[in-house]
Amino acid sequence: MKIHPTAIISSEAHLEEGVEIGPYSIIGPDVTIGKNTIIGPHVVIDSQTDIGEGCRIFQFSSIGAVPQDLKFKGEATRTIIGNYNTIREYVTIHRATSADIGVTIMGDYNLLMAYCHVAHNCKLGNRIVMANAANLAGHIHVEDNAIIGGLTGIHQFTRIGAHCIIGGCSAVAKDVPPFVMASGNIAKLYGLNMVGLKRRNFSVETIQALKQAYRLVFRSSLLLKTAIAKVKTEVADIPEVRQFIDFIQNSQRGICR
Repeated sequence: MKIHPTAIISSEAHLEEGVEIGPYSIIGPDVTIGKNTIIGPHVVIDSQTDIGEGCRIFQFSSIGAVPQDLKFKGEATRTIIGNYNTIREYVTIHRATSADIGVTIMGDYNLLMAYCHVAHNCKLGNRIVMANAANLAGHIHVEDNAIIGGLTGIHQFTRIGAHCIIGGCSAVAKDVPPFVMASGNIAKLYGLNMVGLKRRNFSVETIQALKQAYRLVFRSSLLLKTAIAKVKTEVADIPEVRQFIDFIQNSQRGICR
């Protein structure tokens, strides 16, 4: 391990082989850092935090601080960061409250650009990109391969679907389904994320089925219940279409339209 002599590391922290800690960084008690993770200078990793292997955390980031929630009373909760994540300058990721999932958790291979914020009880999947100063309020779930534009704010308890893209400077107050584009204040839908789907090698048949499902749900004059029933009978029964429909049917906040 390469640990700068000015770093302050709790005796109750566990660092695996290959970890690097930069100057003036602080590692609190009950912290685990996986092998080959690099912590830059002036980083604070608070207690009850687990960080996986191969991560890169840049200067002035803060991970695992207590949540900005007036209901929090110091209960034992955790922040869990997966493997091979890149967390850039001034990112803040807060520990959970005891509500719902009771943890703030992030998967693998995510990129959080400078000044992003992930609040308490958020759940992030894999290969997500949050551009500079994108902000997640509490209890937000972001699915795999979503892209969130810079300076975007997302309301608490909102869900962001897989493979969607949200334009910069957006205000997202309702759930964004998978595979779509959303943008604006308040955010609206603008069709499928065609560029993203093609880059991730979705087949022509899958894209055509998603197009048909999107048109029935969001471009027809049908009631939502009727449109979904029509999708189930007229559109190819493939996993991506089922994912699209299930997400909409399970929405608690309502869907961006």
